Amino acid sequence: MRLDTVVFDIGGVLVDWDPRHLYRSMFDGDHAEMERFLDEVCTNEWNHAMDAGRPFAEASAELIGRYPQYEGQILAWQGRWTEMLSGSIEGTVEVLRELAEAGVRLLALTNWSAETFPEARRRFEFLARFEAIVVSGEHGLAKPDPALFQVLIDQHIGDAGSAVFVDDRADNVAAARRLGFTGLVFTDPPGLRADLERLGLLPLGR
Repeated sequence: MRLDTVVFDIGGVLVDWDPRHLYRSMFDGDHAEMERFLDEVCTNEWNHAMDAGRPFAEASAELIGRYPQYEGQILAWQGRWTEMLSGSIEGTVEVLRELAEAGVRLLALTNWSAETFPEARRRFEFLARFEAIVVSGEHGLAKPDPALFQVLIDQHIGDAGSAVFVDDRADNVAAARRLGFTGLVFTDPPGLRADLERLGLLPLGR
């Protein structure tokens, strides 16, 4: 089947999201304490639950009950979450523009809280290039759950064999490949461009 669609992850591919952008200042440069907080308190698993639809208020209250000494830092995860975004990854945004100009169909599948994604839409104008964006928190599911990929397939693609899926997490790419997508693990914009040229979705040597 001819490839005619590229599905992008957003955080880590098009947007530089990292909680350390915020917490470096909150921990006054104490790198070890910040990393311990992210490893033991506001963990990846805790954030994943909100990406999968858990309300911020509920998740924060539960965590504050266990770690009251970090109340301010826990509440900042939502209250100051925009400070976790350092901006767009311009090289990938340029690839997105070139794909649009080449007539490639563009979709996005992102793990993101439904409570904060509207602000991301307002902040990053390039998101308007996507025909549709499937936001995990709006469906109560998060990658690599195949059920979230199935939402994308059923609502927007039909046959995963026609689409390339780009994500910075290898486990998400592996899940996409099992469903029939051509999966690309994102490392940097030049690597992505080379992969898309190899697949015939961008002209060679631009």
